[in-house]
Amino acid sequence: MSVFFYGCITMDGYLADKNHSLDWLYQTGSVEETDYESFYSSMDITLMGKRTFSEIETIENVSSIYATTKNYVFTHADSLSVEGFTPVNKDVVDFVKGISPDKNIWVVGGNTLLAPLLDNDMVDNIIIQIAPVLLGDGVPLFSQKESLKRFYLKEVKKYGQFAELVYSRI
Repeated sequence: MSVFFYGCITMDGYLADKNHSLDWLYQTGSVEETDYESFYSSMDITLMGKRTFSEIETIENVSSIYATTKNYVFTHADSLSVEGFTPVNKDVVDFVKGISPDKNIWVVGGNTLLAPLLDNDMVDNIIIQIAPVLLGDGVPLFSQKESLKRFYLKEVKKYGQFAELVYSRI
């Protein structure tokens, strides 16, 4: 099993603005400018928090965007508004430990899911696109406990206005 974080942040390290909006991202570029399709085709499972799901559930045909993966949303809700997304009400670390070892898992967004996985040394790859945007405040990507974590920089790519950094756990 490999656990991946794949996402875009601002130059000052934010996933979303202070209202959890991604408008800054949508106004900067599109996934067509990145290697998203190749990345997504190698994933078996997506994990996201309720706030990330709330941001994407309004996208037209969102279930077709995540059509080939099993999609789990960590929430207290019993059901979700979009077909193809399964609510999960348990600890993300325990949930991931129960996944078959031959699966690739994408943590779609949210430091609430990423932090405990990092705290437990369960994140194998971090792929970050950096948008040419400064927010000054917002939702930070990293919020794990204070502990040294080392990764190896495998690759640097440029996609339009985005820089992409590809890291693997040492």
